[in-house]
Amino acid sequence: MGAPASGIVPGQDLSIDLQALLSWLGNYGHISYEKQQEFLRELGGIEIGIGTLQATNARVADAVKPAVEELWKWAPLQANVHVDETPWCVKGVKEWLWTATGQDFCLFHAADTRSRAELETMLGNEFAGVLSSDDFSVYNGVIVGAQQKCLANLRRHFKKVLQMGHGNNTVVASAFLELIDEAFRQHRKWREHPEELDYHTWARDFKTRLAELLNTWQGHVGHAAGLLLRSLREKAQQWWYFLDHPSIPPDNNLAERSLRLAVTKRKVSGGSRSMSRFEQTADLLSVIQTCRFQGKSAIAFFRDAISAHSCGFFMLSLVPQSKT
Repeated sequence: MGAPASGIVPGQDLSIDLQALLSWLGNYGHISYEKQQEFLRELGGIEIGIGTLQATNARVADAVKPAVEELWKWAPLQANVHVDETPWCVKGVKEWLWTATGQDFCLFHAADTRSRAELETMLGNEFAGVLSSDDFSVYNGVIVGAQQKCLANLRRHFKKVLQMGHGNNTVVASAFLELIDEAFRQHRKWREHPEELDYHTWARDFKTRLAELLNTWQGHVGHAAGLLLRSLREKAQQWWYFLDHPSIPPDNNLAERSLRLAVTKRKVSGGSRSMSRFEQTADLLSVIQTCRFQGKSAIAFFRDAISAHSCGFFMLSLVPQSKT
């Protein structure tokens, strides 16, 4: 570790503004500690050791933790939450970074596993709202108010079946790809011009055509296509919930987009060196993405959180003010 220069004591004499900026650079700008050192040197001839930068990141994470914990208590009460997960390396061991995301918030959870236990840690043993997710098996059988599986995932599955090019599989896959694309178009049209009567009229006709297609081809396709048709029949309410409730999107793009920030950071950093640093990263990313969703400055939030934490002031909140 390089020795601090310019009279800087590790982690103590950095200005609050600089600490907030460094946390933003490292967790949103994806700038390594070495490049942060170079940036500070270019900015004003400031020499800071790697240990100081690590301590600063940990200190900011500690400062925002109460706000993140408050948001975790609020999120399970919301009407619709999108969830997803991605691998994360911690000292060479595969761990998992989960996200629970809504229109005005984004939370990240550092976890050891990809199991249902992590989902229950985030949202509780029972979630009364609509859970949006991909079709990963861990989401089957969870106790929720309703589910919406991602049609984009379903489309990818049928695309693979189409590429196999065997017998009836090609016909069936083409037919379902057309239906899925139509569903996306109609839901986009509803979002742009929410005409309830027109949408529900279309949805009734769509359900009829969907049922006819399932009845026609069930038992007359290969294994891969057969599994998809079985899922569509047995889990119809999970795949097509949005037909009756258009306020719920037919995909899980919100969670997937939220994870992109984390995935980019993982690729740049290579992961974390300990679970505690992994957890700090999850909290800092939660603040950054939530602030972005709410149109707020993450740097300003970091700065205010550091001040509140240092002085024992009332902690500011990430909970959207328009929600209860």
